Amino acid sequence: MSFQAYLDAIERKTGKTPGELLTLARGRGFGADTKVQEIVDWLRDDFELGRGHAMAMVHVIKKGPQISARHVGTDGTHRDESTTLRLDGIARRAEPAP
Repeated sequence: MSFQAYLDAIERKTGKTPGELLTLARGRGFGADTKVQEIVDWLRDDFELGRGHAMAMVHVIKKGPQISARHVGTDGTHRDESTTLRLDGIARRAEPAP
């Protein structure tokens, strides 16, 4: 599963785009210095996310939408199309990245 696919699954489960979850996280004071488990617990308690999906959001909350180019352009199951994750939601995917 690609990193973007994890974020898409989170949106389907929670009804919130990754960007909306990021805004909520910032409102709680979460950022680069927040402990991972604190974010994981919040996502589990408030949105019923499992650890794997929560960890994808942990990356976005702590490091932003940039990911490694390791799987970009590959044909494996973990491939992503870009080093920049789309946080604006599945419905906006047909639009060019901001």
